[in-house]
Amino acid sequence: MNAARTTPTTTTDSEPTPTAPQFTVPPFAVIPGAQVQHTLQGQERQIMELIEATYELHSAGQSVNPPSYFLRFPDRPSARIIALPASIGGQDRVDGLKWISSFPDNVQAGLPRASAVLILNDHDTGYPFACLESSIISATRTAAMAASAAHSLSRARGTRPTRIGFFGTGLIARYIHTFLAATGWSFDEIGVHDISADSAGGFQSYLRTTDETTPVTLHDSPEELIRSSDLLVFATIADRPHVTDPAWFDHNPLVLHVSLRDLAPEILLASTNIVDDVEHCLKADTSPHLAEQLTGSRDFLAGTLHDVTTGRTEVPQDRPVVFSPFGLGVLDLAVGKHVYDEALRTGQLQVIDGFFHELRRYG
Repeated sequence: MNAARTTPTTTTDSEPTPTAPQFTVPPFAVIPGAQVQHTLQGQERQIMELIEATYELHSAGQSVNPPSYFLRFPDRPSARIIALPASIGGQDRVDGLKWISSFPDNVQAGLPRASAVLILNDHDTGYPFACLESSIISATRTAAMAASAAHSLSRARGTRPTRIGFFGTGLIARYIHTFLAATGWSFDEIGVHDISADSAGGFQSYLRTTDETTPVTLHDSPEELIRSSDLLVFATIADRPHVTDPAWFDHNPLVLHVSLRDLAPEILLASTNIVDDVEHCLKADTSPHLAEQLTGSRDFLAGTLHDVTTGRTEVPQDRPVVFSPFGLGVLDLAVGKHVYDEALRTGQLQVIDGFFHELRRYG
């Protein structure tokens, strides 16, 4: 459903005469984080299906997803703000922009690392019609994407992992665990590793409150966590590879490389590599980008997740399988538009009256 509508008009002559379309400016709404979270809660399976449908649209060429823009700061080298513009076609057309910051030093002050807003623009007029708190949307689409990949790649391999390991224990790790549990996954063991003992302990406590029966083990050693897990989730804030030994992956695990920069190129070159979008993943010194720079080619890529789900790419059991998703802006748009539609449907949309003021061309 578009926020603006076009009303065709004709003259009273015998033949219709084309006239300028009659557009209306959509009302502008603000959707805060509490409302976003309430709307998405309990909808994990539905959101995973929405993410899969959006990837289908993207693979069919019914989206526009230009490269993300990274705003960096000489006086704050660890921080960045990323702009992800995008447009979705198909039945539910919408344009927009996610503006998401990553300030790692926030964690030491007890604040979340990332904050974000999402702007939705009307397809017909280009007017923004909503601003949504988007750190929850971003975490949700990332978790849904990871859960979808775990399902698809496990089916393609013909084997389902029973021991999961979380490398990095922040918000994204929690959301991925929630999505896996809500979409039918259970595990015999859960392993946890983080360079912060407090973060690892906090995540362990969270896991025990959600599942009192599955053993949860804190691993001091990265090698120990990796070797003891057949499904690995990397959800760190690493800006360069810190896991370098391919031998740690000799048991051929399925790896959800969500944070994109944890694994040395040598590990990828010894693995079957799946991405969500080739051009986006091989940029900004991600691990796949470093592998391309090292080899001078993209031959190490087996294909995209869409290639796997459509049967064009096979996923072997006798090599590690690494899924490295960039996380496309179209995914944020899809989830954000879903939240907006739900707020509109339930009468809970908080409209800012008079947000757009100069609407008459000549005053």
